[in-house]
Amino acid sequence: MPPELSVIGEGGASQQIAQLEERIEALTVSIERCRKISLAAKLAVAAGAIWFLLFLFWILPFGPTAFVAATSAVLGGFVLLGSNATTWEQTEAARSSAEAMRADLIGSIALRVVGDEKPTLH
Repeated sequence: MPPELSVIGEGGASQQIAQLEERIEALTVSIERCRKISLAAKLAVAAGAIWFLLFLFWILPFGPTAFVAATSAVLGGFVLLGSNATTWEQTEAARSSAEAMRADLIGSIALRVVGDEKPTLH
């Protein structure tokens, strides 16, 4: 049996590539979730800021509960943005690393060109 077939048969590189592809897919889903959280955090900051402007121009009556809610929306949005940005960056780095490992593994497989073999007569 040629060595390329035994490695593939035992799971070697092809199994590692499959595992890396699953990891890349999971990281991509996590990055998409981070994107959604980032959008929600930006909306919270914007809503809190708009609420403050409505208080400033006396469009809404000032009340301590509404003021605390607007402050909480702005501060909570900024905290969520900061935390999410760090997670997003770490996940992007992990995905890039996994993609590089996958590319290295694919490059290390000894591929054969179809049609190079002599035809066999049966």
